[in-house]
Amino acid sequence: MPRHQREALDVPQGRHGDQYRPFAALIDREKRPGCGHDPLVTTEFPSATILGYPRIGPDRELKRALEEHWAGRTGRAELEATGRRLRAESWRRLHELGLREPGALPSNTFSLYDHVLDAAVMLDAVPERYRGAADPYFAMARGADGLPPLRMTKWFDTNYHYIVPEIAPRTAFRAVADKVLGELAEARALGYETRPVLLGPVTFLRLAQAAPGAPGGFDPLDRLDDVLDAYGELLAALAGEAAWVQLDEPILVVDGGSPAVRHAYRRLAGLPTRPRLLVASYFGDAGDALPALAVAPVDGVAVDLTHGVPRNLELFEGRSVVGGVVSGREVWRTDPDAARARLAAAGATSVSTSCSLLHVPYTLRGESGLPSGLAFAEEKVAEVVALAALGPKAGPVPVPPRPAGEVRAESRGPYEARAAAQRDLGLPALPTTTIGSFPQTGELRAARSAVAAGRLPVAEYEARIEAEIARVIREQEALGLDVLVHGEPERNDMVQYFAEHLDGFAVTRNGWVQSYGSRCTRPPILHGDVSRPGPITVRWATYAQSLTARPVKGMLTGPVTIVAWSFVRDDIALRDVTMQVADAVRAEVADLEAAGVRVIQVDEPALRELLPLRREERAGYLAWAVAAYRRATSGAADATQIHTHLCYSDAGEVLEAIDALDADVTSIEAARSGFAVQEFSRGIGPGVYDIHSPRIPGRDEVVARLRRALAAVPASRLWVNPDCGLKTRTYDEVRASLANVVGAAEIVRKSLK
Repeated sequence: MPRHQREALDVPQGRHGDQYRPFAALIDREKRPGCGHDPLVTTEFPSATILGYPRIGPDRELKRALEEHWAGRTGRAELEATGRRLRAESWRRLHELGLREPGALPSNTFSLYDHVLDAAVMLDAVPERYRGAADPYFAMARGADGLPPLRMTKWFDTNYHYIVPEIAPRTAFRAVADKVLGELAEARALGYETRPVLLGPVTFLRLAQAAPGAPGGFDPLDRLDDVLDAYGELLAALAGEAAWVQLDEPILVVDGGSPAVRHAYRRLAGLPTRPRLLVASYFGDAGDALPALAVAPVDGVAVDLTHGVPRNLELFEGRSVVGGVVSGREVWRTDPDAARARLAAAGATSVSTSCSLLHVPYTLRGESGLPSGLAFAEEKVAEVVALAALGPKAGPVPVPPRPAGEVRAESRGPYEARAAAQRDLGLPALPTTTIGSFPQTGELRAARSAVAAGRLPVAEYEARIEAEIARVIREQEALGLDVLVHGEPERNDMVQYFAEHLDGFAVTRNGWVQSYGSRCTRPPILHGDVSRPGPITVRWATYAQSLTARPVKGMLTGPVTIVAWSFVRDDIALRDVTMQVADAVRAEVADLEAAGVRVIQVDEPALRELLPLRREERAGYLAWAVAAYRRATSGAADATQIHTHLCYSDAGEVLEAIDALDADVTSIEAARSGFAVQEFSRGIGPGVYDIHSPRIPGRDEVVARLRRALAAVPASRLWVNPDCGLKTRTYDEVRASLANVVGAAEIVRKSLK
């Protein structure tokens, strides 16, 4: 039975842990004599734990504190105080929910911006150019004082973004244990003995990039022994403070059998003074990695059992095996029988979430109108505790559903014919545009909340949306942009907005999930068959086009991204779900085209995000992902210009698939990642303005980027645009930045004549 259709377990809405009774009937029926809350097997590791917890705050307290601090209205002391308060509240709540054994509560999972950036600071791997900034931490994250920020990209195959560390041949690593020890002390003062969580050394170096100026062929992993020296210092400092330390190595799922893993953990586990070491892998099957890890005398391993039971776990007999059977990435209730069978097959000695609960909302409390059978972070903690009380149970191990077969990609006419049919759009060389959204002002957000609460009449709200669209069109015309957008003032989020207008989706009131820094999203819940009752975007797109003679893009989110940024039903193959969404997008494309919209952008920023972590599985995924996009767009006439957009997703890794999307114009994030523009067979717009930083790019800087792009792409196919939408920026920042972008395009155009 699919999870979204399972009968909801009895979880009252009270605040206290003893009121949570998930799996209650099952416990009462099968509880073993004398079991109580004893561990599953005698072990020094806690019988129940989680690998991490959300940190933005149940009411997004950290988001507001960050933005107040960045605006200069509060100091660092006030921001740190908010962090301490959120940590204390999280530990208290987790303890109430049943994580009461010493070491069951994780610490050092909180971050003011990003845990990978925290790991770089913990190792003192701060590039020299940031050390003189007023706040080096936020300068690396957001840029400051004329400094561009460090690169940002996706955390494995999730929608969370991390800051990419820069490692040079001479980076001087040392242990900076203040944060780790400080959180241990905070928890102890509250009466909790926690388990510090550190990003593992191999994952840290594999996710890092070579610093600018590093010699060719240098790999950050070349610095492994120096990094291990710093980890040795950290573990020595923690030896008298914590019984266990968790080292997160999700890279094991990707490439865990490498000599680096064996070498790293032989060294760390062989230290004369250290806590017990739990090495945690997640986001997939780490079976191939386990032999390399097992030869080291680590004390335990945490494995993701939501994808099945990994091979080679017998190599850890006699050590702690933490079974991650409660998904940290989905919102459906755990099937207790399937979970217990997997725990038994794995020989698990403890129960856990599959990964950190960072990727799901805090709680179902206060929600209504959602499908049954859901579990958010709090409810998942209760499931972990209940499964630990029940213990494993032998039985058939469920096999995850296999993906459906490939679907042939649909096609429009050849690009050359389309380009000829689109010449009457009258665009210059190096046409300028933006990605879609314009700043979402406080007034807009307040009006959206007011109309949802019934305090503002719908007609008045729509009049305000029209006024904002008119403002956005005027701003763009004044700046001299060539292809305009309506600014998306009616949209709360590029996925949620469509979910609210499609059948088969539900949306939450407060189901926020951190994307990066202070940025949060509310992923919709895709629980049924998807269909489109009627047009979604046509009214606003045609209104915007009526205000200007310049082309205005119709703005849609692509099927892969809608699915990737939702919590998705699991009773049918992901490919089939995506094809249902593709049919809905296709109908919207047809209605926009029928209304006279000549340029339509169908964004797919998540194309790279869903790429399987194992290389042997990627070709099949890319085949159906490309087919879904082509299904959504192939009905458009040759004279309709189809755009797509990808951002912060290592687009270079899937360039062939991006080309296969067959869009007339593709815009790609490039300003922050340093993406090297390559020859492309159709129009391409490598981003020249990093919108995730408040920094305003200089005109000369944009000119230089455009000239580098022209070395690979002819002017007839090169577009000029920001990296992403402008929703999170202010109008003052946008005006100044786009003025420099448009001015730079004009300078380069003149040089072409």
